[in-house]
Amino acid sequence: MEAEPHDDDPRSLDVDRAVQDALDWLTLVAEASEALASTLEVEPGLRRLSRVLVPALADWCAIDLTDDTGRLRRAVLEHRDPEMATAALSELLLPEADHTSTAPLARALRGTEPLQLSDFPDPDRATDALHRAELEAFALLGADRAVLVPLRARHRVLGVLTLVRTGPEGPDEQGRLPLITELAHRIALAVDNARLHALVARTAERMQRSLLPALPQSGPLELAARYDPARAGAEVGGDWYDAFLLPDEALALIIGDVTGHDLKAAVAMSQLRNMLRGIAADRKEPPGKILARLDAANHILYPGQILTCAYALVTKPEPEAGWLLHYAVAGHPPPLLVTREGDARFLEGGRSLLLGVRPGSVRTDAVEPLPPGCTVLLYTDGLVERRGEVLDHGLTRLRGRAAALAEEPVETFCDRLMDELAEGGTDDVAMIAVRIPDTTPRCYTATAE
Repeated sequence: MEAEPHDDDPRSLDVDRAVQDALDWLTLVAEASEALASTLEVEPGLRRLSRVLVPALADWCAIDLTDDTGRLRRAVLEHRDPEMATAALSELLLPEADHTSTAPLARALRGTEPLQLSDFPDPDRATDALHRAELEAFALLGADRAVLVPLRARHRVLGVLTLVRTGPEGPDEQGRLPLITELAHRIALAVDNARLHALVARTAERMQRSLLPALPQSGPLELAARYDPARAGAEVGGDWYDAFLLPDEALALIIGDVTGHDLKAAVAMSQLRNMLRGIAADRKEPPGKILARLDAANHILYPGQILTCAYALVTKPEPEAGWLLHYAVAGHPPPLLVTREGDARFLEGGRSLLLGVRPGSVRTDAVEPLPPGCTVLLYTDGLVERRGEVLDHGLTRLRGRAAALAEEPVETFCDRLMDELAEGGTDDVAMIAVRIPDTTPRCYTATAE
């Protein structure tokens, strides 16, 4: 019977080394997969991945991606010395090269297997502009040996992964080629998935924007509206605004938010918006009754679909009377009233449950006098909600900023709110504002100097 190897036996050392290499391999693959899965945005994920590859597999690495024309763009460059990487990233768009180019990047794009390099000529010996750019990068950042792997996914070449050692130290790349090839495959799939996700998001956003209405000509009333998709991430939701004149010349204002963050939510938004338009145009009823009818129709036609909505009517019953706001709010943030003097308060009347939660729920409404020169703002929760923050903080922030903008034109009023408050959000934002005409003179108090 063959004796078992002892701890000092060469066979035992070989086994231990093989086990350790396998563990290192699995750990590296797991860390790389986690980095790639941490975001659906291409470049942030690749930057996190590059910090795993350097120094585990290279002293510096580059990931170059093809654009729609097939030209390479340097998406990521990671070096042991961050200052070196910054110096080499002065030009992100790499020079073009034809199908005969001898540049390593061009050869890698044409090939199917990893390309190994150990000879790095002087940049003056370059055969074309892309070749020169590569040789200049190797000379600037250092190179003793390199591996270039094409990034292929779904029968397409999406770019090239370059791993470079600057000295003879470190394990031999030949034994790690299967690992490097596996990582390149995972990178390619992540890039392709991110691009597909971005395409779907752009399609949903274009559709959503195309469905948002042109604002009506509403006589003395000034109207402005804004829509902005989520700035963090690539998702698109079901936020919408609407405004139209009814036969009795009342101005209908609507803001809504359908649950979900995808193309399905955008489609549901368009269906429910049109349904609400039809109900409002057909029925001369208070806002609470209109929302109750929308809730009933939503339950019949789209069971399980949940949304929030605020529906308001701006009316002037008599020529000499003041303007009034009739409104109802179903699970939505309250309208904000800002006077011309800068007093801001939320309108808390006419509140009821979200639509789609409990069909048949009572939908109340409220009436608010609108003083001359005031602004009424309807908005979605993306303007005030922040992760890890109490909602009241966001509402307080909105009220303060809106009060400070009370005298600005209504278009500027909306622009500034969007710029200053939507920046830190993770959800879509829609808003619509109406400015009541300022028909009374202001009173000024003289102050002696």
